[in-house]
Amino acid sequence: MRLMIVRHGDPDYSIDSLTPKGWKEAELLADRLCKLDVKAFYVSPLGRAKDTASFTLKRLEREAEEMKWMREFDAQISRPDAVGRTIVWDWLPADWTTVPAFYDQQSWSSHPLLRSGKTEHGDVRAEYDWVTGEFDKLLAKHGYERHGKIYRAVNANNDTIVLFCHFGLECVMLSHLLGISPMVLWHGFCAAPTSVTTLYTEERRRGIAAFRMTSFGDISHLYAANEEPAFAARFCECYDNPNERHD
Repeated sequence: MRLMIVRHGDPDYSIDSLTPKGWKEAELLADRLCKLDVKAFYVSPLGRAKDTASFTLKRLEREAEEMKWMREFDAQISRPDAVGRTIVWDWLPADWTTVPAFYDQQSWSSHPLLRSGKTEHGDVRAEYDWVTGEFDKLLAKHGYERHGKIYRAVNANNDTIVLFCHFGLECVMLSHLLGISPMVLWHGFCAAPTSVTTLYTEERRRGIAAFRMTSFGDISHLYAANEEPAFAARFCECYDNPNERHD
């Protein structure tokens, strides 16, 4: 099975939709996705993800199933360096890198700040477990059942599944599939708007599958159209660059 995770286009968060550039990116993305034989589409309930999917779905005369768990990873914490609550997946490097547990796939959520985080399902780990649990239900629906750190290929197939979602959520899914702390993915990776991350199942023993990532954050559809990627995924390259994101 091929799993394709798509981040939404350049966002206008104020209206939960896309900027004019984001709409153009979504159209170029559709040029790419419409060439594929896709078994099923799934989409976040948030507007910016649904708007990104709209071009592809309209052209193919298809619908995507809306999944609540595919919304942006909804976990807020009270960082000591910030006023009020902030998203768990945006810490300054000089701060989060000082905590060794954050690099461990099992103990990353043991930090007191994460245990005190508030989410719909409890603390940050509870939210993570809810998302990954729902994700596993989706994979089981398509023939792959979680068993420890691998999957049982109950119904092995070559289907393509496309998910339209968000960067923070994408990192949670990759963390679960690849056995990596989400803190490392959240803060060390950058998925530009409309980027596509692709994973394939690897079944080298009958009935036993694992996921192997063949590309992360691919934006070749933008380069093919001479469209520069949006800067929304990045922060200031140099501190003295005043026109780049510092927040």
